Amino acid sequence: MTYSFGGSGRSRSFRGRGGGKTFRRSRPFNNRAPRFQGAYINPSRFINKARDVEQTPEFVAQHKFSDFAISDALKRNISGRGYTTPTPIQDSVIPLVLEGKDVIGLANTGTGKTAAFIIPIINWLQIHQKTEAVLIVAPTRELAQQIDEEFRAFSGNLRLFSALCIGGASMHRQIMALARHPHVVIGTPGRLKDLIEQNRLRLGTSQIFVLDEVDRMLDMGFINDIRFLIGKLPGVKQSLSFSATLNPTINRLLQAICHDPVTVSVRTSETVDTVTQDVIRAGSKEQKIRILTELLRKQDFEKVLIFGQTKHGVQHLAENLTKSGHRAEAIHGNKSQPQRERALRAFKDNRVKVLVATDVAARGLDIPNVSHVINFDQPNTYEDYIHRIGRTGRAGKKGQALTFVNSY
Repeated sequence: MTYSFGGSGRSRSFRGRGGGKTFRRSRPFNNRAPRFQGAYINPSRFINKARDVEQTPEFVAQHKFSDFAISDALKRNISGRGYTTPTPIQDSVIPLVLEGKDVIGLANTGTGKTAAFIIPIINWLQIHQKTEAVLIVAPTRELAQQIDEEFRAFSGNLRLFSALCIGGASMHRQIMALARHPHVVIGTPGRLKDLIEQNRLRLGTSQIFVLDEVDRMLDMGFINDIRFLIGKLPGVKQSLSFSATLNPTINRLLQAICHDPVTVSVRTSETVDTVTQDVIRAGSKEQKIRILTELLRKQDFEKVLIFGQTKHGVQHLAENLTKSGHRAEAIHGNKSQPQRERALRAFKDNRVKVLVATDVAARGLDIPNVSHVINFDQPNTYEDYIHRIGRTGRAGKKGQALTFVNSY
């Protein structure tokens, strides 16, 4: 398939690489990165042909969910969500957590790790019926909310309750939720620290501690907040930590948290194998918008996640796309939490087909069936790029990622 564009820019057409398509280029790439971005990333790293599904080694699970030593009621909830066979991270981690072991899980994004710790935690809570016993910490509001939603879905009708403690939402409501002594507290580091300092949250009874997306926590500068939270936890507890990468800093932190941990790695390759990746050359922001608008008219651009660099730029782009007939929502740091929730829900429910976001959405969000990720602005780092494009090509499906690069 060839996409052709009008206008006076130097680059008027390209061929998509997905399904045997190839892009046409007529000149070398410019080596300059835009002034607002981080280190230069060679555009060749944004190009990769997706591996055919039949070429991907087939995973053979050692268990079915019905095999795990969990309650029948929990099995019914899992089955009711249509789950029968666990993913690799679930297959390996769930038995270890059920045994009470500390676990360090290393997995690519979109591998189902939330259920890997939520399911055995719910089973533990059914047995012990202890309140304020589990603390789950996530780097972003959206990921914390997603974990809370997963907990509520899997614990349906089991009389287990959670409190979600995140920034951008009413602290008063969170204080009221904590006063009801929930079984599980899920939150972001800053808000959790605030609640502890106000003497509204106590961690002395926590028996299970989950630290999710550890690498992202450190990237976002939460290391001191994490150490503060760890200092409030009991010395004896079960610790579960998950990360996409493991560098010496992360390893030192996790070894300090965990006692004799079992490390489970189900990482595949650095680049998402099921995502066809390529570039689009454009000479100006106006040309980028023109090309993007025409792309969104294509039938195969069914559910599109677009990443921008700044909060203002993301909002402005979403408004421009909506005016052009492509209803779009935006999520960024200037949006209130309810606004962000509504935007994500509209995108997930297919009421809008375009979501424009800053990197706040690049980690942890489970948005099904995203057909395309488009980097309207290049990411600051290649790791950020990998997390962005990981929003498509999930659960063995193929996806496409396109990145705008300079043509001048």
